Amino acid sequence: MTSTQRLSDVVATELETRILEGSLKPGDRLPAERELAVEMGVSRPSLRGALQALAAKGLLITRHGGGTFVTDSMQAAFTDPWQQMLKDHPDIHGDMLEFRHMLEGQAARLAAERGTEEDFERIHSCHEALELAFSERDLEKCIKTDVEFHQAIAEASHNVLIGHLSSSLHKVMEGHVQGNLEYLTARPELWAQLQVQHRAIWDAVRERRMEVAGRAAHQHLEFVQQTMRETMKNEERRSAAARRLGAAA
Repeated sequence: MTSTQRLSDVVATELETRILEGSLKPGDRLPAERELAVEMGVSRPSLRGALQALAAKGLLITRHGGGTFVTDSMQAAFTDPWQQMLKDHPDIHGDMLEFRHMLEGQAARLAAERGTEEDFERIHSCHEALELAFSERDLEKCIKTDVEFHQAIAEASHNVLIGHLSSSLHKVMEGHVQGNLEYLTARPELWAQLQVQHRAIWDAVRERRMEVAGRAAHQHLEFVQQTMRETMKNEERRSAAARRLGAAA
């Protein structure tokens, strides 16, 4: 094995670590080859070897004339089949929420224990954006900032599986999150509770109260479970009413 090959392996491992930890996310474009080689202190042939190795693993994709991007291969392997399963088998929706309980409760605990100042700055920024979106009742921004807030906490756990599974799970459930928030916008008292719950999670994490953070996450998800059940019942009633209207016509 040549020194160039060995160095390319080191570079590939470094880039793969960045993908695993979430520093490089699906869809991110890598810097230009020359710039990235300088940043990593290696020759362009070594960098090319690393990029080729990661492309062979399905982690990177090069678009002709468009640069090199991180693929969503790890996320797609989880989300694609489960999105369809959730659609075909609504009864497993409860199982998915149970899994969120385990994942997000532990994420909040570990974020309180392991989060760095940089992590807390990011969570704080996400929380401020979330509060602004909620105060403006901007549904699209609410969905986006809600996911970003929970994902920032997941990544502050410094557990790569929690980070990636959290991202995948939010992707699987994005339609349900949207439906739930649409239901809540018409109920000011419930809408306000969401803001209180998010604030409680963030306060406990930044104060490094692990168990309190875990409980706050669980209480938030219990609320989400209940309102999602109500959302689904509401949709069933609307569908039934539309069918009766159609039959009468």
